[in-house]
Amino acid sequence: QPLSNAVVWQCKRSVEICSRLKKSGLEKEVNKRTGLIIDPYFSGSKIIWLYENDHRIRNAIDSGEAYFGTIDTWLLFKLTKGKSYCTDYTNASRTLFFNINELRWDKYLLDKFNLQNLNLPQPQASSYSYGQSDFEGLFPDKINISAMIGDSHAAAFGEGCFSPGDAKATMGTGSSILLNTGSRRIQSENGMVTTICWSIPGRVDYALEGIIVTCGATINWLRDQLGLFNENRQTQKIALSIENTNGVYLVPAFSGLGAPHWKMDAKAAILGLNLGCDKSHIVRAALESIPYQIKDVIIAMEQDSGIKLKELKVDGGVTANHFVMQFLANLLKTNVVNIGLEEVSALGAACLAGLQQNIFSDISQLKNLTVGRKQFSPNTDVEKVHASYEGWKKAVKQLL
Repeated sequence: QPLSNAVVWQCKRSVEICSRLKKSGLEKEVNKRTGLIIDPYFSGSKIIWLYENDHRIRNAIDSGEAYFGTIDTWLLFKLTKGKSYCTDYTNASRTLFFNINELRWDKYLLDKFNLQNLNLPQPQASSYSYGQSDFEGLFPDKINISAMIGDSHAAAFGEGCFSPGDAKATMGTGSSILLNTGSRRIQSENGMVTTICWSIPGRVDYALEGIIVTCGATINWLRDQLGLFNENRQTQKIALSIENTNGVYLVPAFSGLGAPHWKMDAKAAILGLNLGCDKSHIVRAALESIPYQIKDVIIAMEQDSGIKLKELKVDGGVTANHFVMQFLANLLKTNVVNIGLEEVSALGAACLAGLQQNIFSDISQLKNLTVGRKQFSPNTDVEKVHASYEGWKKAVKQLL
């Protein structure tokens, strides 16, 4: 039975706990072991908050009766009627508890967090036989559950990020940019986190990741809270109806700023407004904030890895906005490629399951799968876009 309601990734309740952990000098050790920074974005700090603020949870953890899991673990446990209590390496790597070098739960950190008696799921490769389920009677017979993987990591696999230097950006409510670094773990000096990209039995690929907290959520806010338009698809036409933002910048720090700044107490702001501005300028500024944030992350990744971006693969609901995609191609001065599947994470998980079930013999076979491909290439607006990016950097600096 659940001890607590689920806590979503956007929840900021553990900000003070993160500040305390940082002041204790623990962040360097956390980064070395988990690849992460200490931040409310990751679930470990939320467990500490629950431990310190809910006596039932504290008692259950201390007595060894509490079981923790991210949503994949919970779903697997329920679907298999309690027979399987597992997670995969990618989901485990988001907790602040998992040692990505040794692929195991980190006893040292659990002790430091006073969570040494917390029960944790068994970590496995993303492609693995996790159990069977009839999905609560949906199917007449049980089917194999042959893969589990985090959303962004699944998208990387679905996009075909199989080799070092392959990069993808998932653009949904937030955004995750992943750069595959192969078997080599790279320690970031520029605000990236190091994570497990994906794994199959006998192989683990690592990645640098830039986490953008607010991406498509900005557009939803303009629609739902300000009423500037009725449907998100209208924003493309609005943005193209004007030549530029008239000097307006929207920095969407609604839940703080993620990579590469990691300023979680920052507040969102609209800067540069004047009497010549209307709602079109605000809408366009909101759309432009998405490529600007991705550019910030790509610069940091290139500095950390020494790898120059050749192409960016994209997925997620925001990719339907061609204004954003073309602006991004101009800003990055490289091709931006969309394979045409909005939910490419599902494709990645399916391919991993196919490998486990021997539907695909190996990854080389996956490379030959035919998929659609829509490409946006830099055009004559490159210089104007880069000039506006300088204004973005000044706007962000005002908030830091």
